[in-house]
Amino acid sequence: MAELSLLADSAGSVPVASVVARKGRTDPALYIGSGKANELKRVMEEHGAELAIFNHPLSPTQQRNLERHIGFHVMDRTGLILDIFSKRAQSHIGKTQVELAQVRYRMSRLVRAWSHLERQRGGIGVRGGPGETQMELDRRMLATKAKRLENELEKLQRQQRTQRRARNRKDVFSVSLVGYTNAGKSTLFNALTKAGAYAADQLFATLDTTSRRIHLDGVGSIVVSDTVGFIRELPHQLVEAFRATLDETIHADLILHVIDACSPVAREQQAEVEAVLREIGADDIPRIEIMNKIDQMPQTFLKGAVLERDGQGFPNQIFLSAKTGLGLDLLRSTLAECSQMTDRIRVEHNRAKKQLAPDEFLAPLPERPESSDFNPILNRSYTPNDA
Repeated sequence: MAELSLLADSAGSVPVASVVARKGRTDPALYIGSGKANELKRVMEEHGAELAIFNHPLSPTQQRNLERHIGFHVMDRTGLILDIFSKRAQSHIGKTQVELAQVRYRMSRLVRAWSHLERQRGGIGVRGGPGETQMELDRRMLATKAKRLENELEKLQRQQRTQRRARNRKDVFSVSLVGYTNAGKSTLFNALTKAGAYAADQLFATLDTTSRRIHLDGVGSIVVSDTVGFIRELPHQLVEAFRATLDETIHADLILHVIDACSPVAREQQAEVEAVLREIGADDIPRIEIMNKIDQMPQTFLKGAVLERDGQGFPNQIFLSAKTGLGLDLLRSTLAECSQMTDRIRVEHNRAKKQLAPDEFLAPLPERPESSDFNPILNRSYTPNDA
């Protein structure tokens, strides 16, 4: 609920009250049931609220029924995130991706419209053909617009692939910054590259992928890319539409997973990012965890920047503060080290991912497994009986 309040604030709303419902099964008509809906209506009237934002996806029918029942506008989590994205997108490709996601979202919401969608429009010379309803016309119009946006997005993706091939021909080492929204990716990106990209203490401050070259002593130039932040229950429409932005992550040589070290739910946020990386096919790319914002943790800040390595001696975790600059030199030297042994790191990363102990496959998994709970055992040999 705290995250929902931050999302609402990022969208320009002012949260005034919260209502929590505990239900074993959601109501098919109102999602929260008529009693809780009446309570919600009373709370909104007492606080003079104009909009009810649900922290869950609502079906079109539930959203329509809720608006009729409480007499106020209703928005679900997916619609809220789409609204934020539409305000923050700056580049042409970013705006195209957001518009495509919105069109796909609206196509499923036509059932929300009122009785005018049920009127027939037809006859000689009348647009729509005999017996075609307004809803069918609107759905066809949105489908045509979605197809146009998909074609435009494919054209932009081809341009990106051309630029990427040019970098590959020059054998340029590429690094992609990923992480939960507001983990400090853009601040770290600016500290490394002096790019001056927009960074703020708010959710989804950056949507467009920005790439810059940086020079490392003894190595030369590498490319660092800042990407859109992830969030819990990221709408599927956005994951699909933002393939063009996430392509930079899929084709990176190394991923820097930026984690808000001072967050009380840091491990849960890490698990959400790992889930999205698996969904887009980037889970086989070597990565280093960047434990950011140690300046807000006195016990960690006093120790200074720390680099930790795995059992094979490869870098796997760095504690730093992008805001104060503590640990940036350590990160630069680590990037220089990784750029000289990319292939070896990828082989070891894939081997560690595949060679898990048999007991780990049989153990019951929690709802959100922490990546730290999985300890790969290397060089383990198996026989046909115990495999």
